[in-house]
Amino acid sequence: MPVPHRDRRDRGRRGPLAWPPLPVMSSRRERFDDLVLDAADRLREHLGVRYGATQFAVQEVPPTDPAPWEEQVAPLGRLLRADAAHPDRVVVYRRPVEARAHDEQDLAQIVQEVVTEQVAALLGVPAHELDPDADPDG
Repeated sequence: MPVPHRDRRDRGRRGPLAWPPLPVMSSRRERFDDLVLDAADRLREHLGVRYGATQFAVQEVPPTDPAPWEEQVAPLGRLLRADAAHPDRVVVYRRPVEARAHDEQDLAQIVQEVVTEQVAALLGVPAHELDPDADPDG
C-alpha cells in the first residue's frame, strides 16, 4: 500500500499554490478597473465604427499641471483626442473619484457618470442621450 507523501515536518500534502479568485481577494484597484470597464461596455454600442477603437484607462491621479482653462480642482476624468500614434482615450482618475464616493454603490455611480460624460464629449452629444439616468443639466 503506497504511503501518502508527507513533508519533512509530517504536515501532509500541500494545498494548491494558487486558489480560484474570489471577490474578496480582489484589490480596490482591480474593482475600480472593473467598474470602468463595465461603464465602457454599456456605452460601446454608441461609439460605432468611427470611435470603436476608443480606449478606456485608469490613472491614479491627474497630472499635476492642469491646462490654464481647466478648473484648479482635481478632475475625475479626461478625454484625450486621437493623434497619429494613439486612438481616442477616456481616462478616469481613481483617487479623486474614490475621494468623492461614500460607498461602493456611490463609487459605481460616479464612475458611470464620468465615463458617460467623457464619451458624450467625444461624440458631441449631451450625456443624457447616452444614459437616460444622466442629469440633463449636468
